[in-house]
Amino acid sequence: MNELALLEKYLFVGALLFGIGLIGFFSRRNMIVMFLSIEMMLQGVSVSLVAWSRYHDDWGGQMLVIFILTVAACEAAIAMAVVLTLFHKSGSLDIIPVLTLLMGKDQHLAQACAMIVNVFVAVPALFRHHQAKAVQWGVVGRMLPFGLVLILIGVALSDEIDGELLMKFFGVFLLYIIAINVLKLFEDGRKDNGRPLRIGWLPVGFVGSLMGFAAGLLGIGGGPIAVPMLQRICRLPLRTSIATATAVMCVTAAIGAWRKNAGLSELIESSATPDPLGESLLLAVCLVPTAMIGALIGARLTHKLPIKLLRIAFILLMIWASVNMLDLLPSELVAGVSSSLFPAP
Repeated sequence: MNELALLEKYLFVGALLFGIGLIGFFSRRNMIVMFLSIEMMLQGVSVSLVAWSRYHDDWGGQMLVIFILTVAACEAAIAMAVVLTLFHKSGSLDIIPVLTLLMGKDQHLAQACAMIVNVFVAVPALFRHHQAKAVQWGVVGRMLPFGLVLILIGVALSDEIDGELLMKFFGVFLLYIIAINVLKLFEDGRKDNGRPLRIGWLPVGFVGSLMGFAAGLLGIGGGPIAVPMLQRICRLPLRTSIATATAVMCVTAAIGAWRKNAGLSELIESSATPDPLGESLLLAVCLVPTAMIGALIGARLTHKLPIKLLRIAFILLMIWASVNMLDLLPSELVAGVSSSLFPAP
């Protein structure tokens, strides 16, 4: 087959992918389908660029495709932030596994980056919760002192733990997240609003302490710990629990991020990562805009999408991350997936 005929076939495939994506984007109002349509259009453009580049024996097309893949990665980050916001989960639940399992980053570096992102995700969410008057500021005031002290203790303890062992702790935590979401699949939706609230210093302080310690140790926002405990121990409604935990997270995550990143250079060998702090900040700068956009979109779509199906997809994603972090799959398989998605330069 001559070069011109091969080029025509590739251009036909690229145009077909782009056309299908364009039709899907303008004909559907489901946000997930729209994201998939955009991805299909980007892939169509990529195929065409690579075909033209090969035909003209020029690397310009491949360079543009790398840029397109970066845009697609940002789109994927937005989609993940949407899903996590729908389930009121910290962005760390997807950021840390992606950085460690797929990009090969150190667990300490991944947690330091995720803690920065948590701050910027929590702030716009808090603004929306405050507008809806869903924040229990009295509970926030009682949780904060305990949360601040315990997040510093949690970070100090995590700094003493080897990165590989810390990754296994995170994998066990993901098993807890999986169990909570599986139970929610079978909830019958009954509510018990007749019981009095328990928002004294003792129950609220206990919740704030556990939230802060887990956030510091694992680099999470603390919402996955605080929200169910505020519901069960303090008897707050779900919406109020989410809003209150978000308000606490804005402060504790900022302090935890500062403490974790300040000691990052002492935790990672310079031979592996010459400038850990600079890399953490650079990754956070890349992730923060897409995570904030995704959080805002997710807050708007909470009551509009089929949550049960999305929850199943979320559970499968967490199972994949947990299995890999606990080394339950052959290392060759994980390395193969990582190298295919993030090839070495």
